[in-house]
Amino acid sequence: MIFKLLTMSSAVKFILFSTTLCFLCHSVTSEVFTAIVDLEKLLYTEGEIIKTIDKYIEMEEKRLQEIKKLKDEYGRLHQIASADSQSFLENPINAFLLVKRLSTDWKLAESLMLKSAGKAMIENITQTREDLKFPEDEDLTGAAEALLRLQDTYKLDTSTLARGQISGTKPSHELTANDCFELGRQSYNNGDHYHTILWMQEALDRVDEETNKTVDKADILEYLAFSTYMQGNTRHALKLTNDLLELVPNHPRAAGNRAYYEDAIRNAAQMKRGDDGDVPLVGDVNYSESTKSDTELSEREQYERLCRSESTASFEEQKNLKCDYFTNGHPYYILQPVKREIVFKAPQIFIFHDIVTDKEIEVVKYLAQPRLKRATVQNAKSGELEYASYRISKSAWLRNEEHPVVHKISQRVEDVTGLTVTTAEELQVVNYGIGGHYEPHFDFARREEKNAFQSLGTGNRIATWLLYMSDVDAGGATVFPQIGVTLHPKKRAVAFWYNLHKSGEGDMLTRHAACPVLAGSKWVSNKWLHERGQEFRRPCGLREND
Repeated sequence: MIFKLLTMSSAVKFILFSTTLCFLCHSVTSEVFTAIVDLEKLLYTEGEIIKTIDKYIEMEEKRLQEIKKLKDEYGRLHQIASADSQSFLENPINAFLLVKRLSTDWKLAESLMLKSAGKAMIENITQTREDLKFPEDEDLTGAAEALLRLQDTYKLDTSTLARGQISGTKPSHELTANDCFELGRQSYNNGDHYHTILWMQEALDRVDEETNKTVDKADILEYLAFSTYMQGNTRHALKLTNDLLELVPNHPRAAGNRAYYEDAIRNAAQMKRGDDGDVPLVGDVNYSESTKSDTELSEREQYERLCRSESTASFEEQKNLKCDYFTNGHPYYILQPVKREIVFKAPQIFIFHDIVTDKEIEVVKYLAQPRLKRATVQNAKSGELEYASYRISKSAWLRNEEHPVVHKISQRVEDVTGLTVTTAEELQVVNYGIGGHYEPHFDFARREEKNAFQSLGTGNRIATWLLYMSDVDAGGATVFPQIGVTLHPKKRAVAFWYNLHKSGEGDMLTRHAACPVLAGSKWVSNKWLHERGQEFRRPCGLREND
């Protein structure tokens, strides 16, 4: 029976994949991978670590100099004594000095040799410095998963990614064999053998090129062999295990694994399960997605194509679209009309350009940053808020009365849309982290979600106001898989759409997603408008899909 690989000790570095910088890992509550604004704090922490290490080296060099002086003094006197030990020891002063050197002086030397400023310095920087933020193991896992998500969504080649080359961004530092090994190890721990193979193979290629090896080749081969077997390629798993045994003949698990693989090949051949006795190797599909239904996979594929801007609307869909100056009958906008872009007809999706100023955006970000917390989703059954892997970001909520700018933005929502904001939710500000995303979802509550928004008492979400507060270097688009629409973030612009038909029924075509941020920082804010109070502003329709 084959045994699963023993989990190796966690690496003590956190891989910041957007820049491929490394940070020390320490166990505190942080979730820094969920927002770029928190990752920026790690740069300050890293700077303080560099200063601490410099100071430690300086103190250690001084300590070693003192020990060297003691050693030289011991050596000088010992040389004199050894020349004529009898005469030397007959002198009572020399006898005293010998005893002193091996008692008081030795205690001083012993103290210097055992003394190290390192422990105190580490305790100071990790336990007493409240201004420093350290990532924890969850952040390393989250950062690794984010990079794999980006790799799949944007079809990034493993070797190119390891070289730090991402189209549309500045090249970053290359990953070492150890960095690639850590990505493979994280994939393995998540049961994702497909990505384990990709990154362990890259680690294997890189370790052969390294002069100073950053990882043990035997460890790579063991993970690679087992994941290859789990993906169905037993013959190649056997070859890799043989390579491992050539490298480490007395490896504790490899011999047993080899016997198991050989038995599996013989048994498979007898059952005629293919020409070579192997199950076909899984192709370019995320292993973790293999259990999903065809419908979900179809939406997933469409979602990823839209994220890559590979799927575009047809000519028939685009020919009636237009841009215009929009007033909504408001006196202010008659003098200063809004630049409006109609990007889809049914459901109607609008882009309003230059709705806010850069100064207003900075105020909102300044207010939100201290209170950013990991974004949650609403459980469809209980109505409770909870964390989910399909939504990676941090958010904060701002009330109108907190600052004139927040109130002004809410008033602008009402003036432009014609809907009241008295029953709207507070302004939600969101910052997306490494590979930050939100998979396809509805903003409105469906019929079976009985408890959704119940505590608000304002009905369902009738419309969504999505303000882009930053440009994004690459990725981060808002996509609608059902209708094939991609909205690229543009600072100061707002995306607006109705979630409900006039009858109050949810519009299933408004299912949308936030694509993973490939490079850069993505800031948005949301204003969700509710049904209550809109009775005369958006009257009900007579038919279900009006």
